[in-house]
Amino acid sequence: MSTIVKPPVNSPNKAPEKAPEPGIHTRSAARSMFDPQIVKPAIVDSFRKLTPRTQLRNPVMFCVYVGSILTTVLWFAALAGQAEAPSGFILAVALWLWFTVLFANFAEALAEGRSKAQAASLRSAKHNVVAKKLNQPHPKSPVQILASTDLRKGDVVLVETGDVIPADGDVIEGVASVDESAITGESAPVIRESGGDFSAVTGGTRVLSDWIVMRVTVNPGEAFLDRMIAMVEGAKRQKTPNEIALTILLVALTLVLLFATATLLPFSMFSVEAMKSGHVVTITALVALLVCLIPTTIGGLLSAIGVAGMSRMMQANVIATSGRAVEAAGDVDVLLLDKTGTITLGNRQASAFVPAPGLSEHDLADAAQLASLADETPEGRSIVVLAKQRFNIRQRDMAMLHATFLSFSAQTRMSGVDMPDHEIRKGAANSVKQYVETHGGRYPQEVQTAVDSVARRGSTPLVVAEKQGDVARVLGVIELKDIVKGGIKERFAELRKMGIKTVMVTGDNRLTAAAIAAEAGVDDYLAEATPEAKLATIRGHQSEGRLVAMTGDGTNDAPALAQADVAVAMNSGTQAAKEAGNMVDLDSNPTKLIEIVEIGKQMLMTRGSLTTFSIANDVAKYFAIIPAAFATTYPQLRVLDVMHLTSPASAILSAVIFNALIIVFLIPLALKGVKYRALGAAALLRRNLLVYGLGGILLPFPFIKLIDMVLTGFGWA
Repeated sequence: MSTIVKPPVNSPNKAPEKAPEPGIHTRSAARSMFDPQIVKPAIVDSFRKLTPRTQLRNPVMFCVYVGSILTTVLWFAALAGQAEAPSGFILAVALWLWFTVLFANFAEALAEGRSKAQAASLRSAKHNVVAKKLNQPHPKSPVQILASTDLRKGDVVLVETGDVIPADGDVIEGVASVDESAITGESAPVIRESGGDFSAVTGGTRVLSDWIVMRVTVNPGEAFLDRMIAMVEGAKRQKTPNEIALTILLVALTLVLLFATATLLPFSMFSVEAMKSGHVVTITALVALLVCLIPTTIGGLLSAIGVAGMSRMMQANVIATSGRAVEAAGDVDVLLLDKTGTITLGNRQASAFVPAPGLSEHDLADAAQLASLADETPEGRSIVVLAKQRFNIRQRDMAMLHATFLSFSAQTRMSGVDMPDHEIRKGAANSVKQYVETHGGRYPQEVQTAVDSVARRGSTPLVVAEKQGDVARVLGVIELKDIVKGGIKERFAELRKMGIKTVMVTGDNRLTAAAIAAEAGVDDYLAEATPEAKLATIRGHQSEGRLVAMTGDGTNDAPALAQADVAVAMNSGTQAAKEAGNMVDLDSNPTKLIEIVEIGKQMLMTRGSLTTFSIANDVAKYFAIIPAAFATTYPQLRVLDVMHLTSPASAILSAVIFNALIIVFLIPLALKGVKYRALGAAALLRRNLLVYGLGGILLPFPFIKLIDMVLTGFGWA
């Protein structure tokens, strides 16, 4: 480690030895469902998961696991001459039970493999880079050159053009253009500057121009990338409350069926002894009956559904801190949406010129464009474009006019242009009114009426005035309209069908907020929003038993984010916002909240659909196994053999094979998820009962019969 004197800020620096490759981001991990690089390790993991400790985490599949061991022991006993059934039949049942366990392990391993691939993609963005640690928090302070892994929380670092930001931190001085494609996948650079809500920088991103002095906010191993990697590791995922509740239901159902099946053996022995006919049901048949009747399908896919839900969040470039956050997103019934950038485009656009009495629209447009030629704000550029479109007013040679432009000032709340013979001002109505009256002019009532009319429409009025000599006059009003995003109203209508209430949050006055809320189609709005008001609104909805979701990026959003059930912080926002939220949107797109809710609901829909199917398809197995196991004792039970299966052995084996294969066929659905539809709870229930309930009842009959025919055809029945 050496101490050197820092070169001038604007001097070029050597590029870092290692830099993250552009485009390494979470979407690169969105592999195809059965990518060989994921499938091969998943097959290996399927066998690794055969340990009793791993199987015990899933009580339903643990019963199948124990049944597999028991039938294997019975097969060895049969080979030793202690046969309760033909050894070939016992072996076939044992093998298919092992396959059932392995298929369930494979589904979970496949889901975890996709998450591990995402984590590996994120790890590739981590590099140990050179850091320029400052002795003092000032760009001209001497620096120490050291590795980024040697930085600690509170250290101050200089990052210049071409440098990779060595750690997560906050900008305390300077402004720079930063390439965040290594994290977000977006090629467009972003501006990071000291103060405000855009001061947070992420380790692994690169400064493209200028320089910044940043204060490190994390220690090694605690950086945002490290947290992301830990979050997406499917093996570390904790079960959500809904998943725990479903597991308890499945365990209870399994225990009931286990006790019921266990009583069948002594009952069968008593019946055979009493009737002096028939055969005692075999333990192999009872194990097969239990495995087929307990909800093995959903039991085998439950974990995979949860892991896949988090994986889909990652594919949407959203980091969820836990499965609980994903699940809560599916249960949300109130959305708090920021107006700017979410409901509206965020940049106000000039939409109309309203001239003062005695003046033409052309006169107003000409003066407004002249005052806006040096205005690089979106509003200023839109004024120039509107004047050009309406009246073909082109830019002019400002050098010949000897014009001096005045930038917008928070004190005067006006901007404009000064020329030798006159000057033009545009700005807030009250400020321009004071300017005109100070210079001997009159502020017409018609202009004030136009200002009020524009405000009632939810737009922003800009008043334009001109001073020639010592007297000023009002030229008219420019209407700046906050453009509502196309299609957003339809999205809100879909959410309304799902029973989700939308609330627009804005700092605008009530008049403007009401107009935009009506145009956008939201259910409610919160005007003149303060951090306290946001927090009170969230608590009010939660006190009514509702789950609330909101987005935020600023430090002032942190209290509300911490209170919300689903809190999506923007990656471009402050460290406080990201720490308060339980999700981070790498794209910093406020509209992502709607997509997050849809992904959460899709996960719940998938779980509900497969649970319905799993319980329903057990019905057909009753008609296959019960007649086969007990028909010798009770011939009347043969009436249940509606599929006319070849033999008792074939009936039992066919049901066991179907029970294993159905897990395989449902793995793609568990990983991809049921197709999302904007339906209410009642409509979803009806659809589930029709498609997955009725389908689950009917589907096994033809397939069990088909398997029976195949077994018979090959002489295995």
